[in-house]
Order: sequence, then C-alpha cells, then structure tokens
Amino acid sequence: MNLARRDIRHRLGRFVLTCVGLALLLGVVLSMVGIYRGIVADALQLVRLADADLWVVEGGTQGPFAESSRIPKDARETVARLEGVAEAGVLTFQIAEARQGQRKIRLYVVGYEIGRLGEPKHLVAGRAVARSHYEMVVDRRAGIALGEKLHLGSKDFTIVGLTEGRVDSGGNPVAYLTLKDAQELQFELEGAAARNQAFRGQGANLNQVNAVVARLRPGVAAEAVARTVQRWKHLGALTQDRQENLLVSSVVDRARKQIGMFTTILLLVSAVVIALIIYTMTMDKMREIATLKLIGAPDRTIVGLIVQQSLALGGIGFGLGAALIFMGADYFPRRVVLLPGDAVALGGVVTFVCLLASLMGVRYALKVDPAQALGG
Repeated sequence: MNLARRDIRHRLGRFVLTCVGLALLLGVVLSMVGIYRGIVADALQLVRLADADLWVVEGGTQGPFAESSRIPKDARETVARLEGVAEAGVLTFQIAEARQGQRKIRLYVVGYEIGRLGEPKHLVAGRAVARSHYEMVVDRRAGIALGEKLHLGSKDFTIVGLTEGRVDSGGNPVAYLTLKDAQELQFELEGAAARNQAFRGQGANLNQVNAVVARLRPGVAAEAVARTVQRWKHLGALTQDRQENLLVSSVVDRARKQIGMFTTILLLVSAVVIALIIYTMTMDKMREIATLKLIGAPDRTIVGLIVQQSLALGGIGFGLGAALIFMGADYFPRRVVLLPGDAVALGGVVTFVCLLASLMGVRYALKVDPAQALGG
C-alpha cells in the first residue's frame, strides 16, 4: 500500500491547489532563466546582423555596441584594400523614437549602404530598401504592416520589408535605413542648436559612421587582419568572436547578474514554501502518523510518506510550471529562450530543494508520540 498516494487522494483538492500555486512560482523561476537566454540571444543576433568577420571601430574604443565609436566613412575604402578582405561596408547605430499616429515606437536604427555588406538578410515579407531615401525595413515586433508610414525624426518612412526576431539587447525592434537617411537622423539638430550651428557655418557631419564591417576571404585569419588595422593609431579592430564576447561580458553582464540574483531568491523562496507546505501537511497527519507508530510501522515508512509527497508536490508543480512557460513564451514582451538543458538542470535543483525541504516534516514526524493516537 502506498500511503503517500492514499493521503493525496484523500486530500486531493488541497493538493491540486497547492501544486498550481507552486507551479506558478517555479514557472517564474524558469521564465527568468529563459529571459536571460533571450537577452544573450538578442545581443548576439544584433552583432551577427552584418554577417562580418571583422569590425573596424574608433581607435581606443570597444565600440560600437559597448562604447561610442565614430570613424570617417572613407575608412571603408582603406579596409577594402587590405590583403585578405573580400568586401566591406559601413554601418551606423542609434536608438530613436518613431511615431505612428498617436503610438510611439522605440527603434534601434541601423544605417547601411545599399548593395554592400551590412544590408538586412532573410526578409519574411516585402523587399529590401531600393531607394536612397524614405524607405525602411523593420522587425515585425514593431507592429507595423507593409506599406504603412512611420514618422521618424522629421521625415516619414514607408515600410517596404519586414524581418523576424531582429531586436537589440534592450528588446527594441531593429529598423534598417539607407546610410544617408540614418546619418541625417543621427546628426539632425533641432531648435536653438540648429540655428547656432547654421550661424557658425557648420552643418551635420555626414562623413562619419560608427563602424566598418569586413568579410574576409576563405582561409584568411581575422586576427592577422585586425593587427594590421591596429597599426593605424586612429582605428581599432575587433574580430567577430571578440565582438560577441565583449557584448556578452560587458553590455549583458549586469542583466545576467541581476537575473541570476532574482532566480536564486526565487529558488530560496520556493524551498521555504515547500518546507512550510510539507510541515503543515505533516502536522495535519499527526494522528495518522501516531497510529502508524502505535501499530509498529518502521520509521522508513513514515519518512517515505513525507518524502514521496514532497517529491510529488515539486514534480507536479515543476511540470505544470514548465508547460505553462513553454506554451506562453511567445506572449512575453521580451524574447524567452527555453533550452531543454536548462529545464533539466532546474528540475534537478527542484528535486534537491524538495528533499531538503522535507527534512523539517521528517524531523517533526519522527518525534510524534504514539500515545497521541489514543487521544480524544
């Protein structure tokens, strides 16, 4: 006879409600892990959007994602002439707020040259930008349909293409403009500042970009080309691997630590909740446990009753929570990446937490006096 199963069946309603509550708590823990994975995936996708092997940035900086970087646009021709470089392109990056009617949309704007390295790939709808002005390719997360217009800066842009899953590390959808449009937006000045610049005879500096990206010929070592670029004091170079590692270790590092802290806190809260639930369930069975002791049941039977209920509580709660998060992952405002390995690892942690939490109930049960079974 399985005493744990019979006891759960006897108190089925309360057990199910407890499992549902625990499922919500453990689901939040799993979602935190998935959100962190999503932040890393978004950040890496952003740096991989150019499909480049080498990033040339301002000398002495870690730009363009970790720091500000501005270099002359004509640096592209210099990089393109280097031995081993197959093609090169220039890019600009900026955060901008666009308007569609009364709705405001925060975008991560990427400027590129049509037909050169850095233009958007793998459109899911529409076409690439074909005109030098006032056309835009944007990610679907922005919630804008093909053919609609978006007010950005002082101009209106027509949406001609859509991408899928192109967001920055902050979750903002990526929008692609031609280099000229992006530069005008980046260096656009308004009000008194514009009048002051006009009085001085200075206009927007449209000869600067944030980075030059290069694709190398097969067999060419990116590190060797990067060392060549670094000999020029005004330019720096990062390989694609170095750029990815830098982005994860610097830009995403604080989010990783914060999410890790919350995940740890939630696991501790889960352990306390499970311990209190098991302890309460054990107290409710005080007379039954005393009766078992009175009829000579060994301690291992009582321990098995409590441990099995604890594992069932954690297992069912974790299963329901994981199913809830896997089904609802697409509805989160940030990308949630759920890996099977993370779910298995968290399941192991929950099992350990359940075993640890059951110790309080076991300790209480073993101290129960058999004479309590005869009480009124």
